[in-house]
Amino acid sequence: MAKIYTMVWDIDPAIFKIGSFELRYYPLCFIIGFLVGQKYVTPRFLKAGFEKKHIESIVTHMIIGTVIGARLGHCLFYEPEYYLSRPWEILMVWKGGLASHGGFTGVMVATFIYLKKWKKMSFFWLIETMTPPIMFVAGMIRIGNLFNSEIVGKVTDVPWAFVFTRVDPNLRHPTPIYESIGYFTISATMYYFCNKYVATKKWPPGRALGLVFIIAFTFRFFIEFFKVDQVAFEQGMAINMGQWLSVPFVFAGIYLMTGHQNKVKAFNFLTKPLK
Repeated sequence: MAKIYTMVWDIDPAIFKIGSFELRYYPLCFIIGFLVGQKYVTPRFLKAGFEKKHIESIVTHMIIGTVIGARLGHCLFYEPEYYLSRPWEILMVWKGGLASHGGFTGVMVATFIYLKKWKKMSFFWLIETMTPPIMFVAGMIRIGNLFNSEIVGKVTDVPWAFVFTRVDPNLRHPTPIYESIGYFTISATMYYFCNKYVATKKWPPGRALGLVFIIAFTFRFFIEFFKVDQVAFEQGMAINMGQWLSVPFVFAGIYLMTGHQNKVKAFNFLTKPLK
């Protein structure tokens, strides 16, 4: 039997507290992710004709879109009965409850809303340019989840098991670490493909987005097998809500990879600048 090198994880989610104010690791990881993302896209956007004020605006749209989308995703798909009977609590983001599928959808909606004002770029160009930092932010958010001792894995006896003392005394898969490593790897992969094929226009619009859909959400589908169910109704399900929500993204990714969307007039609003 393999020797288990147990990691006891008892980190306080708060970095420091001053009276009622506390700075927590989770929002700090979130902020760092977006700052790095802004650093990445700035020279690319400037080269494409954006001004600094436009870059600041799109990053603001991304932050708002991520938070709103992630919150609505959790409330509507994971705990709809609770939040639909208490809609005012949807606004209480500080109580927890964010879903990454909703966050990713929120980013895309925010991108489209932004482009209604800034009409010089296509949706696909803008979102595909941002795919590396988007996946980097996803990785940073999972590090934040680690500091919060949340989204933990199932009980296991693997050598690298963690004991999340704020959860229980059991040995568990450190799934936030698995996901953060996966998302950082996908970010690096998309950095390569975007520079080699998107920036040089060797790929049709939408193909890079399709690739990130396939890789990211296939990865998410399989990583869910190691995670504890997020809500009670998932118990006994063959595949959980996170996996069900991943399936449409994967199929959308396969479609986008074919490039067929560029031949469909109904999708012109994605492939060309808005008028």
